Amino acid sequence: MSAISSFLDRVSTTGAAAGLNSQAAKFTAVALAASFTTATLILSIQGSQRKRRVRQLKDDIRKSFPPPPAFDAHSDLVNNNNYTGTAPTTLPGLSSLPQQGGAGGAGGGSLFLDGGLQIDEELVREQLARNIAFMGEEGVEKLRKSFVVIVGAGGVGSWAASMLVRSGVGKIRIIDFDQVSLSSLNRHATAVQADVGTPKVTAMKKAFRSIAPWVEVDARVELFQEDSAEVLLSGNPDYVVDAIDNINTKLALLKFCYDHKIPVMSSMGAGAKADPSRVQISDISETFEDPLARAVRRKIKKMGVDTGIEVVYSTEKPHHVKLLPLDETQAQEADEYSALPDFRSRILPVLGPLPAMFGMAMATFISCKIAGWPMEPLPIKCREGLYVRVQRELKVRESRLDKGIETIALDRRDVGYVIEEIFRGKSALSGSMEKIGLCRWRRDQPLSLQNVVVLTKSELEKHVKLAANADLVEVYGQDKVNAVEAKFREEAELSRLR
Repeated sequence: MSAISSFLDRVSTTGAAAGLNSQAAKFTAVALAASFTTATLILSIQGSQRKRRVRQLKDDIRKSFPPPPAFDAHSDLVNNNNYTGTAPTTLPGLSSLPQQGGAGGAGGGSLFLDGGLQIDEELVREQLARNIAFMGEEGVEKLRKSFVVIVGAGGVGSWAASMLVRSGVGKIRIIDFDQVSLSSLNRHATAVQADVGTPKVTAMKKAFRSIAPWVEVDARVELFQEDSAEVLLSGNPDYVVDAIDNINTKLALLKFCYDHKIPVMSSMGAGAKADPSRVQISDISETFEDPLARAVRRKIKKMGVDTGIEVVYSTEKPHHVKLLPLDETQAQEADEYSALPDFRSRILPVLGPLPAMFGMAMATFISCKIAGWPMEPLPIKCREGLYVRVQRELKVRESRLDKGIETIALDRRDVGYVIEEIFRGKSALSGSMEKIGLCRWRRDQPLSLQNVVVLTKSELEKHVKLAANADLVEVYGQDKVNAVEAKFREEAELSRLR
């Protein structure tokens, strides 16, 4: 009350100084004080209610999500001194049994863990609430029924797995023979110092039980090899994450997935990179600058695969860093915690956030694909030289239609927008990215963002020779014309929102 009295005195003094009637000033002060008191009371009540809800939620979580059983990965799982990484290990864990109250989590009910422990479905849905708000009930339902295999549990694979678990994927299988080392803690998603010397998949399974105990995690301490692919990739996975460093093993995995029509996304080289703005998602056939991507692209083409494999890579040129020799301490650590005989820790410098970005990009892409969320990644960006050339050539073409023209309707930035955002860097007719350029779609209409098309050089030469009033349906077919003009309608709608 002393604060309110002080407040009244200040208001009265202010009113008197301004020459106001003291009685009117006091009435005003009382009204303001009453409003202040009411607001304070309301905020206090709301604060108390929030605290009560938080306490209730914590109690519900403690009751519904039992703590993971303590186990010693060294003694219960492997003998670390003799472990060779040659035998598969499926860790004891969770089973996603059918829940009560309806399939897939659409309503109430419970999920059950091994041993009959029960999880409240409402709490699961609350944890996934932001995903549901973004992707919708149907999208998250698809994720919760999905199965993803992650091959490689290092910097990229661990982050991909972690975000897939957090996004709602119902079952994952993690395959890796390697063990956690001190030097890998700068980039691993879940491993801590206490995990050093234990299999990476073990550390990840333990962490995921604390994050999302309803997710079924099948952890395999095993080296992926071509002759074990059929077993390790069994179970009809919805997607496979390739986070393997070794190129021959990577090629074997990608070829197996391609031949068996299993959707796969592959990580290229994240080592010796630092620029986050250069991280890209594209088809393997559209990669550039990345040495690992170039090697994979060339080798897998010889195996009969030209396209159809999605990859995450960086267009950054790794020219600032070099391979580093193992010092005595690193060599000792590699010997002590080697998963295979004569195995050595990587010595390519790795900046921790870059593998994490690769893994998160993969998890985002795969989650959206499984959920049915529309996504069409931009294959290549920042091609300034291309935009300048295409804009110059477009101006020449326009000058042939209008001899007195000095400028055209599209500047360099517009050209980049048309190429990258409207037509995704590809010809509107063939989908080719070879020697592309721009010209009017309908020659009897002025050049604009709704009347310009990306074509290859040979397609351009034929298109500009068409009569001004040519029937484009007759020339290209109804489907092609509909596809191009649908993009123009979409751009017209977007232009109204800008």
